[in-house]
Amino acid sequence: MGETLGQVVSVNAGMPRTVEWYGRQVSTAIWKAPVDGPIELGAERLAGDDSADLRVHGGPDKAVYAYSVEDYRWWAEVTPGTEFPPALFGENLTTEGIELAEAVLGERWQIGSTVLEVSQPRFPCFKLGIRMGDAAFVDRFDEARRSGAYFRIVRPGRLQAGDDIVRSSLPDHGMRVADIVASKDGAPAELLERILALDVVTDNMRTLATRGLAKLRS
Repeated sequence: MGETLGQVVSVNAGMPRTVEWYGRQVSTAIWKAPVDGPIELGAERLAGDDSADLRVHGGPDKAVYAYSVEDYRWWAEVTPGTEFPPALFGENLTTEGIELAEAVLGERWQIGSTVLEVSQPRFPCFKLGIRMGDAAFVDRFDEARRSGAYFRIVRPGRLQAGDDIVRSSLPDHGMRVADIVASKDGAPAELLERILALDVVTDNMRTLATRGLAKLRS
């Protein structure tokens, strides 16, 4: 039996919808809502959930997105008068008791009968600004470095609100979600080289580190 890290506060799903943003029509699935009861997690996505643009959302390395109530509480403190309920940022899992920034790439969580693997942080596109009604919020999100975490689906199954989150394996390389977030801007060469040396790093995060090194060496 592994280590219990925290709990699932809500499981959230939503399908694409079209909204108007600065005079144009945009398809987005960032509007998600908590769902009741055990939910089926398939090999690619949560039941009742989808992505509007599979070029940049979804796929094996971004199949499930998690955000914590602890980070939402921080946002509420620095943004008086604004509510931050579960699913606001479009996450599939709202968690409690876990510092997602400290999650290690490749560590595995068992939730219900499913197994998920930490893959990368979230670097949001303009659609988070649409959801918040504020185009500048994307920059605020990046600056806060409270990215949440994306997961691969290792074992499909069922999960629901109230399930324990149990860490079933932990790699020894120590590369955290926070380290990948820190690599986005002005990271030292040592960190970028560590990222590139790990097989578990996703292709898009590898590209980011490669560009960072090239900039340092130019």
